[in-house]
Amino acid sequence: MPVRERPHVLMTADALGGVWQYSLDLGEGLVRRGLSVTIAVLGPVPPAERIAAAEAASGCRILATGLALDWMARDPAEVREAAAALARLAGSLNADIVHLHSPALAGPDYPVPVVAVSHSCVGTWWEAVETGPLPADLAWRRDLAAAGCATVDALLAPTKAFAAATQAVYGLPASPVVVRNGRRASARPSGALPPASYVFTAGRLWDRAKNAAALDRVAARLDWPLRAAGPMESPSGERVAARHLDCLGRLDDLGVAAHLVRRPVFLSLARYEPFGLAVLEAASAGCALVLSDLASFRELWDGAALFVDPEDEAGAVAAIRGLADDPAERARWGAAARTRAGRYGVEAMTTGVLGIFRACWAGTSARSLGGAAA
Repeated sequence: MPVRERPHVLMTADALGGVWQYSLDLGEGLVRRGLSVTIAVLGPVPPAERIAAAEAASGCRILATGLALDWMARDPAEVREAAAALARLAGSLNADIVHLHSPALAGPDYPVPVVAVSHSCVGTWWEAVETGPLPADLAWRRDLAAAGCATVDALLAPTKAFAAATQAVYGLPASPVVVRNGRRASARPSGALPPASYVFTAGRLWDRAKNAAALDRVAARLDWPLRAAGPMESPSGERVAARHLDCLGRLDDLGVAAHLVRRPVFLSLARYEPFGLAVLEAASAGCALVLSDLASFRELWDGAALFVDPEDEAGAVAAIRGLADDPAERARWGAAARTRAGRYGVEAMTTGVLGIFRACWAGTSARSLGGAAA
């Protein structure tokens, strides 16, 4: 299809987690490559000052739509209505391509090629975290995601491990194209001060995949505090109790960076993690990493992190104590993590996504690229 000299991308995002920063980083990268980017925010509307700051930092136009997020919607009709509204928005903006943060938002009405990145999904989450058949309230979300995966012009995933899981769960004929996430480091390691004597973790702690109960039990056995950044209560009101974690609540990017710059030991005992932007941020700051032994984490951090079974609390405690007792070893692992993090930058992510866009504009199926685009 013919494309303007300055192509216009309509991208979706939400302001509740890592998708927000992913979209801003990618949007800023695309703007620097000469594209025009509008980010349509779904779900809860962020404060006006947060939107203004994001626009200034990224060069993107940000629209708060109030449309339903697929994982917060009450029924399939809300998701389909959001998809139809996004299709109309793409037409009114004269967009050249649409980049969705969830394949469930795909639909038949988009006037231009549609690329979707699957950051996570209920189908693969359930396979990793739960057992038995999906309850009805989750089954229709999985079905919408499956339909979207099968119909978008290009489907992306942030790791090979998650691409394989997505293909298996949804029975796709081809694996999603892998474009690894990138992050512009906001925390600069402070070499003048010794690393902080505490352990740090971050994420949506109410999500059972984050394994907050195991984190709490590990905290009970450590001599150092285990400080946890992130909400303990889900948007639906489900709350996780913690007796031993030092719960910091939801922190903004600067708040997280203020901890990471001190280079605490970073711990994740997640049972499901398609990529892990918080881990990347910690690694960029030079934190030594102790991670659950997941295929995605192995793919990204093998040789640059210590790995433990997510249910092996004694192993996690031993790994952390080993780092605490041996500053030289801790420094070595922190340096290895920082070096590895250099592979996962915004430039590489932008190059990979832009390559997919160009394949769509050229009429080439991005699925035929196979393997990894970046």
